[in-house]
Amino acid sequence: MFVASDVVSEETNEDGSSQKIERRCALDVDAPRLLKRIAGVDYVYFIQKNTLNRKERTLHIESHNETFSNRVIIHETCCYSVHPENEDWTCFEQTASLDIKSFFGFESTVEKIAMKQYASSIKKGKEIIEFYLKELEDEGITRVPRWTPCSLPMPLPRPTSLSTSPQIIPKLAITPSVSVPTPVDAKDSASQDTKQDNSTPQTDSLTEILAGTPDDKLDADYIKRYLGDLTPLQESCLIRLRKWLQETHKGKIPKDEHILRFLRARDFNIDKAREILCQSLTWRKQHQVDYLLETWSSPQVLQDFYTGGWHHHDRDGRPLYILRLGQMDTKGLVRALGEESLLRHVLSINEEGLRRCEENTKVFGRPISCWTCLVDLEGLNMRHLWRPGVKALLRIIEVVEANYPETLGRLLILRAPRVFPVLWTLVSPFIDENTRKKFLIYAGNDYQGPGGLVDYIDKEIIPDFLGGECMCEVPEGGLVPKSMYRTAEELENEDVRLWTETIYQSASVFKGAPHELLIEIIDASSVITWDFDICKGDVVFNIYHSKRAPQLPRKDPLGAHGITSPGGNNVQLIDKSWTLGQDYSMVESPLTCKEGESVQGSHITRWPGFYILQWRFHSMPACSATNLPRVDDVLATLQVSSHKCKVMYYTEVLGSEDFRGSMTSLESSHSGFSQLSAATTSSSQSQSSSMISR
Repeated sequence: MFVASDVVSEETNEDGSSQKIERRCALDVDAPRLLKRIAGVDYVYFIQKNTLNRKERTLHIESHNETFSNRVIIHETCCYSVHPENEDWTCFEQTASLDIKSFFGFESTVEKIAMKQYASSIKKGKEIIEFYLKELEDEGITRVPRWTPCSLPMPLPRPTSLSTSPQIIPKLAITPSVSVPTPVDAKDSASQDTKQDNSTPQTDSLTEILAGTPDDKLDADYIKRYLGDLTPLQESCLIRLRKWLQETHKGKIPKDEHILRFLRARDFNIDKAREILCQSLTWRKQHQVDYLLETWSSPQVLQDFYTGGWHHHDRDGRPLYILRLGQMDTKGLVRALGEESLLRHVLSINEEGLRRCEENTKVFGRPISCWTCLVDLEGLNMRHLWRPGVKALLRIIEVVEANYPETLGRLLILRAPRVFPVLWTLVSPFIDENTRKKFLIYAGNDYQGPGGLVDYIDKEIIPDFLGGECMCEVPEGGLVPKSMYRTAEELENEDVRLWTETIYQSASVFKGAPHELLIEIIDASSVITWDFDICKGDVVFNIYHSKRAPQLPRKDPLGAHGITSPGGNNVQLIDKSWTLGQDYSMVESPLTCKEGESVQGSHITRWPGFYILQWRFHSMPACSATNLPRVDDVLATLQVSSHKCKVMYYTEVLGSEDFRGSMTSLESSHSGFSQLSAATTSSSQSQSSSMISR
């Protein structure tokens, strides 16, 4: 993106037929912020030399980088000349080279960024040429006379008006000797260009837009006040799409600001923007989203435990939303409310954001179309990687991305712990690339230094929990009481679709009658994951492996004795005749789980065969110094009614290729969280990870 330029030197010969200009240009390269911070630069400077020869009718442009010239060498040349067989045609040739010697260990990354940007920008070359030819036609210039010695010298075009430099405006096609029409006779040459064998194909977007632009234009004051800076091309796209909606959609037409968001999300490609906008309008009508703020009332559990809320505005006047994700019990909220209620709450936040943008536009007197989100990850741990919760998060991201594009102006992620890369790996593929570019991530207390929070938020409104002086009304969160969790029966009665209704199972564990779950593994190195809550009593969790299949499950053997297990079942798979170490083997050390605990973990299998997950009753050990039981043991035993425990569990088997990267990240984060190390078990035969939450 061209930022600015200074003329270093300018030279014109006596008769005015030749002119040379050397410029120093500042460019804003679309690179990750981390890379810019490491490099220590905001802009990249290029030296550009333009040589216009009116007598020979040629324009030569040569440019090379000044910034990091000792590490990276970029050299680019392009030439415009008259076609030797047809003077109404222009030949355009372009070459470029990139040589990366060293770049702080990011050589591969820099090369990928450069190639990606170069490939994407050259696609717009034909569009840009046609756009400026159209501008000349609109000004009545359809033919430029040949230069003669008596003609007044014409200055070289400025970088901001014509695409004379491939670094300043997206580059033209690099095909060797591409024929493009010249202003000599634009109308005739446009038709002749289609006859040329090696001409680039006609682009759809710009030609269609310019050909069908309505006569009416948006008022300049209206654009400046409510929409922001728009090029004529962008303004034309907005008018055309709005007119199409008026002709085809009955009822309420979205505001220009809303239409503009969808156009920006698709780089002002009308066809693509129209498609996603129509899908979103249908979705809003189907779910009555326009009336959400008037009809939706947040449940009390959200008001108490959802750690998010609006907090003043940032330095640009954007509404500021604060989310203390590390303090939020995502699992508890999903279990207490369900995915649908959480989704509806997030949608209400986005609707409120749109309303606040309109208010701030009026207050500050300039267009504000998006908001800033500050996410504090202090306290983030493996509990937040609970798979059903992550799945709910991914669906919420998918809905928001599809229906609220270009509403996030900036996302500030503070105090990111070591476990954050795991969560980022899971959710980042579902986030639009343009949105990901707006993310700024700070680890530890980096946000307090230069380039941190004060660059984006006034010091007076920095929340108190981040070291500021402003009181923040965002709830502090905490664990959602398990008494607020919804049971399967309640969900069925209320006809609410919750995660627990579809993926959770309940089981009863009796003294002498464990509950066992069979998982058959075909491919070695698969990953068994689990998540379970100990609703009642204490249990011991084991994992066994057997090469032969167990017999058919035997239902609760105590049922004949009048002991029932409402809301759960009891299945036993390991035959009493089996011998440990011969018929089956233990692949993990036993894990003792107390009542009220939540356990998440995983096991990477080494062999195919049959794996048995077992929950068995935990008997309190007697005191070693005497045969008499301790008082605490007796009281604990009395608290377990009928020697019965209850477990709610969820398991899933993943392929190693889908999980191993996350597993490596999880293992590397153990040292940062003492509770993880204490709750993680491993053996020489496998890799596993477990976490207990109280």
